[in-house]
Amino acid sequence: MAKRVLELIAEGFEDVEAVTPADYLRRAGIEVVLAAVGASKTVKSSRGLTLVTDTTLAELSSHGALSAASWDGIVIPGGMPGASNIAASVTAATLIKEMHHSGKLVAAICASPAVVLAPLGLLSGKRFTCFPGMEKNVSGALWKEERVVADGQVITSRSAGTAGEWSYEIIKHLVGSDGAEKVAAAVLLRH
Repeated sequence: MAKRVLELIAEGFEDVEAVTPADYLRRAGIEVVLAAVGASKTVKSSRGLTLVTDTTLAELSSHGALSAASWDGIVIPGGMPGASNIAASVTAATLIKEMHHSGKLVAAICASPAVVLAPLGLLSGKRFTCFPGMEKNVSGALWKEERVVADGQVITSRSAGTAGEWSYEIIKHLVGSDGAEKVAAAVLLRH
């Protein structure tokens, strides 16, 4: 059975950090559902790209698909104010915590590890990375100056320039090294 991942898309998301995992994970045969955090499926990025998502968190909730049992992981792009908009959503925060407590994959990049995961307590005692300088806002966790850091089911990364490597680690976690290597070869990813 194919793995299923929910990717949160909020107004002000970082373009590359949203599109790259959706693309790479789909190439690996992983079902990726883009869910708008706000009321509209049409969401504008921090750089002005307009993205039409598959659904919204509200729609998923109304169909009973807003629980950790429905997904194998959650992907949280960065960008500002995208990360702040995700952090401000009680629905998103509740789902992210439930995913983490259920042992499901939680992947965040750029500002999102510091802005979304840390306030929820999901980085406590863990190794992580994030956009340079944002680590100063995180306590109780061990910041690493690496491009991608995997600690258990939490995978964090630094910025748009590391989105490919981050996506590779997500694929590796969900379907194994062979699946990740096939995608890396297909897109000529250096990792």
